[in-house]
Amino acid sequence: CDSRSYGRFCLRVECHGTGTMILWEPPEGHPLRRLFSGLTEHAFFAHLGVADPRLTDYLSLLLTRFIHFDTIYRLRSAAGRPLTELVDMVLEAEQLPAGGRTQREYYRHIGDFALFWTGIFPEFLDHSRRHLRSKDAFVDYCAQGKRSYWIASQFSESPYQEEAPILRRISEQFELCAYGLNQVRREWQQRTRE
Repeated sequence: CDSRSYGRFCLRVECHGTGTMILWEPPEGHPLRRLFSGLTEHAFFAHLGVADPRLTDYLSLLLTRFIHFDTIYRLRSAAGRPLTELVDMVLEAEQLPAGGRTQREYYRHIGDFALFWTGIFPEFLDHSRRHLRSKDAFVDYCAQGKRSYWIASQFSESPYQEEAPILRRISEQFELCAYGLNQVRREWQQRTRE
Protein backbone atom coordinates (compact mmCIF):
# COMPACT_ATOMS: atom_id res chain seq x y z
CA CYS A 1 0.00 0.00 0.00
CA ASP A 2 2.61 2.59 1.01
CA SER A 3 5.86 3.32 2.79
CA ARG A 4 6.34 5.64 5.74
CA SER A 5 9.60 6.98 7.08
CA TYR A 6 9.98 7.42 10.81
CA GLY A 7 13.28 9.11 11.42
CA ARG A 8 15.91 6.38 11.35
CA PHE A 9 13.79 3.59 9.87
CA CYS A 10 11.12 2.92 7.29
CA LEU A 11 7.96 0.88 7.60
CA ARG A 12 6.61 -0.57 4.38
CA VAL A 13 2.98 -1.55 4.53
CA GLU A 14 1.83 -4.30 2.17
CA CYS A 15 -1.83 -5.12 1.66
CA HIS A 16 -2.55 -8.45 -0.02
CA GLY A 17 -6.20 -9.07 0.60
CA THR A 18 -5.29 -11.39 3.47
CA GLY A 19 -4.39 -8.57 5.81
CA THR A 20 -1.82 -5.87 6.21
CA MET A 21 1.83 -6.81 6.64
CA ILE A 22 4.28 -4.30 8.03
CA LEU A 23 7.91 -4.77 7.09
CA TRP A 24 10.74 -3.04 8.82
CA GLU A 25 13.36 -1.84 6.36
CA PRO A 26 16.18 0.10 7.98
CA PRO A 27 18.03 2.63 5.83
CA GLU A 28 21.50 1.74 4.52
CA GLY A 29 23.33 3.60 7.28
CA HIS A 30 21.41 1.96 10.14
CA PRO A 31 23.78 0.32 12.69
CA LEU A 32 22.11 -3.11 12.46
CA ARG A 33 22.29 -3.07 8.70
CA ARG A 34 25.98 -2.09 8.84
CA LEU A 35 26.67 -4.81 11.42
CA PHE A 36 25.02 -7.58 9.38
CA SER A 37 26.55 -6.30 6.16
CA GLY A 38 30.06 -6.44 7.64
CA LEU A 39 29.53 -9.85 9.23
CA THR A 40 28.01 -11.31 6.06
CA GLU A 41 30.69 -9.95 3.75
CA HIS A 42 33.45 -11.18 6.06
CA ALA A 43 31.95 -14.64 6.61
CA PHE A 44 31.27 -15.26 2.93
CA PHE A 45 34.71 -14.06 1.81
CA ALA A 46 36.84 -15.47 4.66
CA HIS A 47 35.11 -18.86 4.99
CA LEU A 48 33.76 -19.48 1.50
CA GLY A 49 35.85 -17.30 -0.81
CA VAL A 50 32.66 -15.66 -2.11
CA ALA A 51 33.00 -11.97 -2.90
CA ASP A 52 29.61 -11.06 -4.36
CA PRO A 53 28.27 -7.74 -3.02
CA ARG A 54 24.77 -8.23 -4.46
CA LEU A 55 24.44 -11.62 -2.79
CA THR A 56 25.83 -10.50 0.58
CA ASP A 57 23.71 -7.33 0.46
CA TYR A 58 20.57 -9.41 -0.04
CA LEU A 59 21.49 -11.79 2.78
CA SER A 60 22.46 -9.04 5.22
CA LEU A 61 19.18 -7.23 4.53
CA LEU A 62 17.33 -10.51 5.15
CA LEU A 63 19.04 -10.78 8.55
CA THR A 64 18.23 -7.16 9.36
CA ARG A 65 14.58 -7.58 8.41
CA PHE A 66 14.26 -10.82 10.38
CA ILE A 67 15.34 -9.10 13.60
CA HIS A 68 11.64 -8.45 14.06
CA PHE A 69 9.55 -11.49 14.94
CA ASP A 70 6.61 -10.02 13.02
CA THR A 71 8.65 -10.10 9.83
CA ILE A 72 9.60 -13.76 10.20
CA TYR A 73 5.92 -14.68 10.53
CA ARG A 74 4.49 -11.93 8.32
CA LEU A 75 2.48 -14.18 5.99
CA ARG A 76 -1.15 -14.60 6.94
CA SER A 77 -3.83 -17.15 6.12
CA ALA A 78 -7.05 -16.14 4.42
CA ALA A 79 -8.52 -15.86 7.94
CA GLY A 80 -5.74 -13.45 8.97
CA ARG A 81 -3.91 -15.96 11.19
CA PRO A 82 -0.07 -15.79 11.12
CA LEU A 83 1.45 -18.69 9.19
CA THR A 84 4.18 -20.15 11.38
CA GLU A 85 4.96 -23.38 9.53
CA LEU A 86 6.49 -23.73 6.10
CA VAL A 87 3.84 -26.23 5.00
CA ASP A 88 1.07 -23.70 5.65
CA MET A 89 2.98 -20.94 3.85
CA VAL A 90 3.39 -23.09 0.74
CA LEU A 91 -0.25 -24.17 0.77
CA GLU A 92 -1.33 -20.53 1.04
CA ALA A 93 1.03 -19.45 -1.77
CA GLU A 94 -0.31 -22.16 -4.05
CA GLN A 95 -3.83 -20.78 -3.60
CA LEU A 96 -2.84 -17.33 -4.88
CA PRO A 97 -3.51 -16.29 -8.48
CA ALA A 98 -0.55 -17.20 -10.69
CA GLY A 99 1.79 -14.49 -11.85
CA GLY A 100 0.98 -11.73 -9.41
CA ARG A 101 3.13 -9.63 -7.11
CA THR A 102 1.56 -11.30 -4.10
CA GLN A 103 2.55 -14.78 -5.28
CA ARG A 104 6.11 -13.62 -5.90
CA GLU A 105 6.32 -12.04 -2.44
CA TYR A 106 4.96 -15.18 -0.79
CA TYR A 107 7.49 -17.43 -2.52
CA ARG A 108 10.35 -15.01 -1.86
CA HIS A 109 9.38 -14.94 1.82
CA ILE A 110 9.13 -18.74 1.94
CA GLY A 111 12.67 -18.92 0.53
CA ASP A 112 13.87 -16.33 3.06
CA PHE A 113 12.13 -18.18 5.90
CA ALA A 114 13.66 -21.54 4.91
CA LEU A 115 17.13 -20.02 4.45
CA PHE A 116 16.98 -18.15 7.75
CA TRP A 117 16.10 -21.23 9.80
CA THR A 118 18.43 -23.54 7.85
CA GLY A 119 21.40 -21.19 8.09
CA ILE A 120 20.98 -19.25 11.32
CA PHE A 121 19.06 -21.64 13.58
CA PRO A 122 19.35 -25.22 12.24
CA GLU A 123 18.68 -26.50 15.76
CA PHE A 124 15.14 -25.13 15.37
CA LEU A 125 14.63 -27.52 12.46
CA ASP A 126 16.02 -30.43 14.47
CA HIS A 127 13.61 -29.58 17.28
CA SER A 128 10.71 -29.40 14.80
CA ARG A 129 11.56 -32.81 13.38
CA ARG A 130 11.74 -34.42 16.81
CA HIS A 131 8.25 -33.18 17.67
CA LEU A 132 6.00 -34.90 15.18
CA ARG A 133 3.12 -32.60 16.14
CA SER A 134 4.62 -30.05 13.76
CA LYS A 135 3.50 -30.19 10.13
CA ASP A 136 7.07 -29.24 9.21
CA ALA A 137 8.50 -32.41 10.79
CA PHE A 138 8.92 -34.07 7.38
CA VAL A 139 9.59 -30.98 5.26
CA ASP A 140 12.93 -30.58 3.52
CA TYR A 141 13.63 -26.89 4.14
CA CYS A 142 16.50 -26.85 1.63
CA ALA A 143 14.38 -28.28 -1.18
CA GLN A 144 11.46 -25.99 -0.38
CA GLY A 145 13.75 -22.95 -0.07
CA LYS A 146 15.36 -23.70 -3.45
CA ARG A 147 11.96 -24.20 -5.08
CA SER A 148 10.52 -21.02 -3.60
CA TYR A 149 13.48 -18.84 -4.60
CA TRP A 150 13.35 -20.32 -8.10
CA ILE A 151 9.63 -19.53 -8.44
CA ALA A 152 10.18 -15.97 -7.15
CA SER A 153 13.11 -15.53 -9.58
CA GLN A 154 10.82 -16.22 -12.54
CA PHE A 155 9.30 -12.77 -11.98
CA SER A 156 12.05 -10.97 -13.85
CA GLU A 157 10.19 -8.02 -15.35
CA SER A 158 10.17 -4.52 -13.86
CA PRO A 159 10.46 -3.84 -10.94
CA TYR A 160 12.02 -7.25 -10.14
CA GLN A 161 14.66 -7.50 -12.86
CA GLU A 162 17.56 -6.63 -10.52
CA GLU A 163 16.57 -9.05 -7.76
CA ALA A 164 15.62 -12.02 -9.98
CA PRO A 165 19.24 -13.12 -10.69
CA ILE A 166 20.07 -13.02 -6.96
CA LEU A 167 17.03 -15.15 -6.11
CA ARG A 168 17.99 -17.59 -8.87
CA ARG A 169 21.54 -17.79 -7.51
CA ILE A 170 20.31 -18.45 -3.97
CA SER A 171 18.05 -21.17 -5.38
CA GLU A 172 21.00 -22.80 -7.13
CA GLN A 173 23.39 -22.39 -4.18
CA PHE A 174 21.01 -22.65 -1.25
CA GLU A 175 23.25 -24.93 0.84
CA LEU A 176 26.25 -22.63 0.33
CA CYS A 177 24.19 -19.63 1.45
CA ALA A 178 22.87 -21.54 4.48
CA TYR A 179 26.41 -22.53 5.45
CA GLY A 180 27.55 -18.93 4.99
CA LEU A 181 24.74 -17.64 7.21
CA ASN A 182 25.74 -20.20 9.85
CA GLN A 183 29.24 -18.70 9.74
CA VAL A 184 27.68 -15.24 10.20
CA ARG A 185 25.92 -16.53 13.32
CA ARG A 186 29.18 -17.93 14.69
CA GLU A 187 30.92 -14.61 14.13
CA TRP A 188 28.23 -12.55 15.86
CA GLN A 189 28.16 -15.02 18.77
CA GLN A 190 31.93 -14.73 19.05
CA ARG A 191 31.66 -10.92 19.12
CA THR A 192 29.04 -10.99 21.86
CA ARG A 193 31.33 -13.17 24.02
CA GLU A 194 34.23 -10.71 23.67
